[in-house]
Amino acid sequence: MELTAGNLLELFLYSASMWWVIIPAVFIGIIMGAIPGFAAHNTIIMLLPLTLAFEADIALTFMVALYCASHLGGGVPAILLNIPGTGGAAATTLDGYPMSRKGLASRALALSFVASILAGLITSALTLFVLPYLSQVGFYIRSVEMVVVMLFGLALIAAIAAQDMIKGLIAGAFGLMLGAMGADHIYATPRGTFGILELFDGIPLVPALIGLFAISEALIMLEEKSIAAGHSKSVTPSWREALHNIGDAFKHWFLIIWTSVLGLVIGVMPGAGASIAAFVAYQQARVFSKTPEKFGTGHEQGVVAPEAANNGVTTGTLVPLLAIGIPGGSTAAVMMIVLQFHGVPFGPRLFMQNPMLAYGVIMSMFVAYIFMLITLFPLTRYLSRITIVANYYMAPTIVAFTLVGAFVPRSFIADLTIAVGFGLIGYVARKTGYHVAAILIGVILGPLLERSFLLSMRISGGDPMIFFSSNIGNVLWVLLFAMLLASPVLKLLKKRRSKGDIY
Repeated sequence: MELTAGNLLELFLYSASMWWVIIPAVFIGIIMGAIPGFAAHNTIIMLLPLTLAFEADIALTFMVALYCASHLGGGVPAILLNIPGTGGAAATTLDGYPMSRKGLASRALALSFVASILAGLITSALTLFVLPYLSQVGFYIRSVEMVVVMLFGLALIAAIAAQDMIKGLIAGAFGLMLGAMGADHIYATPRGTFGILELFDGIPLVPALIGLFAISEALIMLEEKSIAAGHSKSVTPSWREALHNIGDAFKHWFLIIWTSVLGLVIGVMPGAGASIAAFVAYQQARVFSKTPEKFGTGHEQGVVAPEAANNGVTTGTLVPLLAIGIPGGSTAAVMMIVLQFHGVPFGPRLFMQNPMLAYGVIMSMFVAYIFMLITLFPLTRYLSRITIVANYYMAPTIVAFTLVGAFVPRSFIADLTIAVGFGLIGYVARKTGYHVAAILIGVILGPLLERSFLLSMRISGGDPMIFFSSNIGNVLWVLLFAMLLASPVLKLLKKRRSKGDIY
């Protein structure tokens, strides 16, 4: 089916007629995304009987709208409480929370929402026209290329460590060590599990994320009166100020465009996901920024880049599902179950037998982001009040909610213990100057990097030159080395200019 103006209009009007499904899904997604542990796939699984009762197109519209909104909602606690609602929002804490501590929570939320919604609109519109071509990316990105892509994410540790290189690298190495726990990827031999059965699958990401960020932050909170202490007057802006903050967020349009496209491409790679996209986008934004030294101190670009990238991923993860029948993430896997229940085919057959459904999924995502625009004004103005609530109320509430979130994904009581253990690790790390984000990067990317590395080595018979056998991989290697060299070179040039050596 060729997309014409008439077809696009028909798809848009039909998707808009699903407003009665989209609006509830958007509000559910924002709320559930803001609760650590309640990711989109968990929510969809809980509502699976409801989605199975609908027709395929209605069920997909509901799931897609909820999926998009949960990514937007994940940035809310990341900014206000230093607690990422989803793994993709972990990078948002690096600059979003420092803005909240300065009394700029409303401005940070405006940046997050505008970046998220614009990224979703851009990538979903782009995907409608290039879906057949994007579906081919999954065939060319193999384990060799994935190794280099993940190294881009690990390079963020060096960026975080810029202020204290030794501590940053130690934190990253500690995270990689923790990520190596569990059964190895070849012989399934347990490593570092201490005989605990629940650790045989490795460190569970949600309890680790909740412990490192939520529980440790709750312990830190008890040492202060409120998050934005001393800024209570500037925390709740007027409607005019809220509108001004939203307008200013659009000034970052170029950064939003290229980081959202970066997220889209990473999302197309099965298994990559929002966490990798957000960290890679943050790191790349820092490299190409004119003021990289401001990142991590409450810089606006540090909020925009990861939020745009992780919302770009939402569209990308659906591409391999629709085009070749391979889910690009856990949420897409749940959607696959619903489609199979309704007897919907995947791949080329879907585009031949029911092209309106295939393209309608992406159009539903586009319409869902339009409906999210109505959430901009009230959320940016009123949610920021959370930062002036007394911490002796906030801390126990956070711990209670997040421990429930730690239990939900696997329903293991041991996951509560893991969350508390990581909370103590995070608290000690914060008090001694180690960055918890560097630990989390290691925990997330370590197992993925090891899996892709070992798969490549087994394919090559132990020949490490396989990592330089791909044209795409070689281009990525060049970009990686150029990116690593760019920061010190630009820093040196800036230093020489300040001394007058050049002019």
